[in-house]
Amino acid sequence: MFTADQLVAHAVGDYVWLSDWVAAEKTKRSFPALVHCLVYTLPFLFLTQSPATLAVIAGVHFVIDRWHLARYVAWAKNWPWPGSAPWKECRETGFRPETPRWLAGWLVIIIDNVMHVVTNGLALHYLG
Repeated sequence: MFTADQLVAHAVGDYVWLSDWVAAEKTKRSFPALVHCLVYTLPFLFLTQSPATLAVIAGVHFVIDRWHLARYVAWAKNWPWPGSAPWKECRETGFRPETPRWLAGWLVIIIDNVMHVVTNGLALHYLG
């Protein structure tokens, strides 16, 4: 379900072809997020020509990045445990303010990548 080709397509689309402008703006405005998703999806053309698969990959990527959903996942996984903080204190990264900034940053990047890789793998596997 998850292949090296898929991981390379993700890395190229999400990092190699990511401009500074898109990186800075994609969670603030829809147009940069849309540009990013269209560019992000291009490497997946080497893996599938299925319009449905490409639409799911682009659409889900747009939603995850535009609203920075990884921070909600980070917060939700910590929420039920003792010592958790309310959302208003965690909204920047999903982690408590006392979490070192470098650590919270890397953890939210990892969560974001897992979300993308899983949804891409499911789309490629089930939609072709």
